[in-house]
Amino acid sequence: MAKQNVAEQFVDILARAGVKRLYGVVGDSLNPVVDAIRRNSAIDWIHVRHEETAAFAAGAEAQVTGSLAACAGSCGPGNLHLINGLYDAHRSMAPVLALASHIPSGEIGLGYFQETHPELLFQECSHYNEMISNPEQMPRLLQTAIQHAIGRGGVSVVAMPGDIASKPAPEKSIEHALVTERPTVRPGDDEIDKLCRMVDEAKRVTLFCGSGTAGAHAEVMEFAEKIKSPVGHALRGKEWIQYDNPYDVGMSGLLGYGAAYEATHECDLLVLLGTDFPYNAFLPDDVKIVQVDVRPEHLGRRSKLDLAVWGDVRETLRCLTPRVKPKADRRFLDRMLKKHANALEGVVKAYTRKVEKHVPIHPEYVASVLDEMADEDAVFTVDTGMNNVWAARYLTPNGKRRVIGSFSHGSMANALPQAIGAQFTDRDRQVVAMSGDGGFSMLMGDFLTLVQYDLPVKVVLFNNSSLGMVELEMLVAGLPSYGTTNKNPDFAAIARAAGAFGVRVEKPKQLQSALKDAFKHKGPALVDVVTDPNALSIPPKISADMVTGFALSASKIVLDGGVGRMLQMARSNLRNVPRP
Repeated sequence: MAKQNVAEQFVDILARAGVKRLYGVVGDSLNPVVDAIRRNSAIDWIHVRHEETAAFAAGAEAQVTGSLAACAGSCGPGNLHLINGLYDAHRSMAPVLALASHIPSGEIGLGYFQETHPELLFQECSHYNEMISNPEQMPRLLQTAIQHAIGRGGVSVVAMPGDIASKPAPEKSIEHALVTERPTVRPGDDEIDKLCRMVDEAKRVTLFCGSGTAGAHAEVMEFAEKIKSPVGHALRGKEWIQYDNPYDVGMSGLLGYGAAYEATHECDLLVLLGTDFPYNAFLPDDVKIVQVDVRPEHLGRRSKLDLAVWGDVRETLRCLTPRVKPKADRRFLDRMLKKHANALEGVVKAYTRKVEKHVPIHPEYVASVLDEMADEDAVFTVDTGMNNVWAARYLTPNGKRRVIGSFSHGSMANALPQAIGAQFTDRDRQVVAMSGDGGFSMLMGDFLTLVQYDLPVKVVLFNNSSLGMVELEMLVAGLPSYGTTNKNPDFAAIARAAGAFGVRVEKPKQLQSALKDAFKHKGPALVDVVTDPNALSIPPKISADMVTGFALSASKIVLDGGVGRMLQMARSNLRNVPRP
């Protein structure tokens, strides 16, 4: 049997860790690794058109599967392009291994062509970032990187010069069992006892949930029922906690709606469950706050805590719920449920009257129709900007759907690349990219990746010919909009020219048939919907503290009308409120 080189050993270890694909763009320093993949049936090389797409795709794959995903960039500019997508994956706690190939090892530090220092560049967006400078470091260094990415949830970067990748692997290399799953973390008994006492002593408790409640829906519902608590959520908590939730009071934050803001401010005790909610302007400063998080470094960095609990949400509630005393008084919960329903009733009319005749098309109408027509287990990827508003307001979670976006990093152009990674995990599952014209055009080259691999991603393009979010920020700040207008082509024609399905929609009555045709199409499809650039928005609550700078600008982006099927959910929940 021929002796392995370092690149072959590298690829074998990735395959053993469960990696199915390596997203990237080929280049000379990467050639040994790409050639090793060519000869290894366990891993596919996914050739994208931009390395930023590779990182976003890997991050989305990791979020959909919960398993390690991988991307690669050639030396210098090649791997430097990865950085934005890696920041997003890292902040989303997506386990991603990035290979940053490097210039020849003998030239490092001498100003060689395309020289950068990846061990410095990726430091802030990774848990582990090291360079393989000799073959003897393999496979231990790669195994350590994998364990950091999976165990801590985030990115690991391995830099490797091309000449090192071509060298023979060490004969007596040490390979050990790899970590493939994260453990659960149970809080100590003292913390559980303290939390139990605080819950028992409080008359009004509100739960505010983030992405850390993934897998804990049943436990949150059981706890909320026992203590008669309203349940609000952050944007990243929406898909995990809003469905089948008779205690739902909506979402707080810059895109918030309903009674979540009131519920978090009018309680005696606010329990933050698995959320690193970033906007302290929306958090109360005059109620007791408990935070439960699996990452101890997140505890207390947004607000002053009365109790910090280090633990997994599901395990914490499994320990806590049996110990707390059941509450009989549900007046606070019922009042918040009524406020929530009334708030949604009050705004929904703005975008339900004559929407089928309004030209340019209301983007809210597009999102609402898309929500109704999409599959029950669809994966939505959502561009940053106004599309975040439409997703927050109109996509209805059900426990099967997924909604992925750059919700923590806030990058433009994420939806199309993330859709690529999501679709590769399952070609038979519907994947819909909710793209803005600004984000789509930024990485539009990778629409060709859909065509190249015949990926059946459906791109629904909200085309308002502007950078809508930025334009609103300028207007709210009292500045005239400048540099925000896009002169766009017919994107549907471009899609057809590339060999995909493409249709342009300019009138509301064309929308349903266009979406139906796109969804029926077996391959990639793009629906270019011309939408109203003047769709404005107002926050659910503006305090005096928020009337300065970015806080006000961003909060003004909250929609003033239309909430999709969430109004139906709120009305349904009112059935649980006892009649006087």
